[in-house]
Amino acid sequence: MVLPLVLLGGGEAALRLAGYGYDPDFFKPIRIGPEDFLVENDQFGLSFFPPDISRSPAPVAMRDRKPPGVYRIFLLGESAALGDPRPAFGPGRYLQALLRERFPNAKFEVVCVAMTAINSHALLPIARECARHQGDLWIVYMGNNEMVGPFGAVSVFGPQAPPAAFVRLGLAIQRTRLGQALVALGRRLRGHSSEASSWAGMEMFLKSQLAPDDRRKETVYENFRENLDDILRAGLQSGAKVVLSTVAVNLKDCPPFASWSDTHLPAADRATCVQLDAEASADEAQDRFAEAAQLSERAARLDPQSAEWQFRWADYLLRLTNTAAALPHFATARDLDALPFRADSRINTLIQAAGQRRAGEPLLLCDAVGLLAAASPVGIPGAESFYEHVHLNFDGNYCLARAWAAEVERLLPAALTKGASADWAAQAACERRLGLTDWNRAAVIQDVIRRMRQPPFTGQSNSARRLASLQAWLKEVRQRMDTNTAAQARTVYLAALKQAPDDHRLHENYAEFLEAVGDLPGATAQWQQVCDLIPQHHLAFFQAGRLLARQGKVAEAETALVRAVTLRPDLSAGWFELGRLHAAEGRFAMALADFERSRRLVPQYDRVYYEIGLVYSKLNRSAEAMDSFRQALRLDPNSWEARSRLGEELAFAGQITAARGEFERVLRLKPDYALAHLNLGVALFKLGRFGAARQQFAEAVRLDPQNRMAAEYLRQLDSGKPFKQ
Repeated sequence: MVLPLVLLGGGEAALRLAGYGYDPDFFKPIRIGPEDFLVENDQFGLSFFPPDISRSPAPVAMRDRKPPGVYRIFLLGESAALGDPRPAFGPGRYLQALLRERFPNAKFEVVCVAMTAINSHALLPIARECARHQGDLWIVYMGNNEMVGPFGAVSVFGPQAPPAAFVRLGLAIQRTRLGQALVALGRRLRGHSSEASSWAGMEMFLKSQLAPDDRRKETVYENFRENLDDILRAGLQSGAKVVLSTVAVNLKDCPPFASWSDTHLPAADRATCVQLDAEASADEAQDRFAEAAQLSERAARLDPQSAEWQFRWADYLLRLTNTAAALPHFATARDLDALPFRADSRINTLIQAAGQRRAGEPLLLCDAVGLLAAASPVGIPGAESFYEHVHLNFDGNYCLARAWAAEVERLLPAALTKGASADWAAQAACERRLGLTDWNRAAVIQDVIRRMRQPPFTGQSNSARRLASLQAWLKEVRQRMDTNTAAQARTVYLAALKQAPDDHRLHENYAEFLEAVGDLPGATAQWQQVCDLIPQHHLAFFQAGRLLARQGKVAEAETALVRAVTLRPDLSAGWFELGRLHAAEGRFAMALADFERSRRLVPQYDRVYYEIGLVYSKLNRSAEAMDSFRQALRLDPNSWEARSRLGEELAFAGQITAARGEFERVLRLKPDYALAHLNLGVALFKLGRFGAARQQFAEAVRLDPQNRMAAEYLRQLDSGKPFKQ
């Protein structure tokens, strides 16, 4: 036994000395200024995701030794607990604002260790680390990713639904460098056949649908129960009190992402369902919701595994104001969803059971499901609280935080509650503390709109209506953004920063506002302060570098961007910005290398192909430029810029007819683009279409009176003299 142990130990030591592998812990120690901090380890996700699509934690910076008098709260969960798409306005942030407003004499520190795309398998090791770091109270809000996250029933990241013992053994092995080497070898031998080459969000799961009666679901539920029990045990044994929360999701306004149909359904019943679909849709178009509900009920009974029929049945009942009858069918639609991105009924039942088993311990169960339902005008949670399926909007995050705050208050020591204000702060007061203004709201809504334009959201039955609602909300917010409100917003940020000058999220919010109002030096200064506050994280260096480049400060921009990609070599946007910087300086070889790294990391990003095409054009490598512009157009056929550049390259290559076609398409996309009118006019002129050419030159001059070339063409055409090119 000794010899194998010696060999294994020697191999492990050799790999560590050679710098191979990664640190599997969630926290890592660093020194920021004169103090020791624990910050997020951006390599933590490598134990759970393939390297090409590994997720990293959001920035965390807490003092290694908790300062005297500070009440430390750990918030554990997934993206909904984090506050996706903007953690700066997540439920943990609202909670901290509520506690600070209610108990001004106490010092609260909410440390959010939630992370996107993970589930209970990853949260358990995070919890065990938190147990060593002086937490006074834990809030646990998890359950949305059990089926789709690492080791879930439809996971695209590795093994699907293995027993918890297998998962824990694998994670224990990966804590060694030898284990990491074996996993890497296994991936190479498989040739990445089952893994995505880059992160594509929820779209990656489109081909991994789950039947409602799939046996793997039971394994996932059992794993969740076991992991949750161990997480709670870790918290309680550490001496912390615990608030365990059920998980609310959008039932009313989120149709199933995919609907499974009973494969054993007789052909006649299947044909009947098709007919019922057409009839119900016709009735819906005529607002005959009672008839549509009856038809949906018939179809749902014929095909009881169909999530879509359950949702439509519920939706028609709700339109008839029969809320009590609609609710169970909305819940069933969620539970039958073949792309299960939402915590289902069983998950919440397991959460409730875990809380009940620990009655008598310092643990409280928070009914987030009931509270979010109560916040809905019809008693069923929906768009009033959620952006899409599980991520809460500003109102929803405040509502959830308010519910947690009530439970936290019950667990606080009496010494902290002395001098408490009479009631909890209103949402507006919390948002002033968070530095939330309409400029930030608009940016968040834009993020959500971009998300809703991607699969699987585009496949949902009410996709167009939800997108229109978001666009109307964005328009409403933008109408309030003027010079007067900008001055008021600036006051909000400065007041918030005066209260919490070391809050990096506040500096980020202020930087976003300053950039939006055109104060690039001010925005850059805010990002540079973020660099000082969280020097371990790449985002501030990237943003500062991007803004410095826009101001022509090339050397400073390059330093910041290089720092960003050094911290995160997989930062596609960082390599992209470096490529643009190097291209602008004429360092074309470096630019192409930067763009290629960006392209490999995110091959579906059309702009990188466009920028590569520009570089090839400047190098007079016309064929490669045209190929790059065509690649950009394959990814985004509506890119008028790529189409315009392709037309120019075709024209330079003498392919005038093809160039003309591209310029005409450009003008269909952007009719007010003067250069396209000029280019089309030149193409038509060379093809002998002088009358049509004249119309294009005239339009170019109308749009751009300073366009000398178009004016000269017009003059020559009108003079009747031979044209001198």
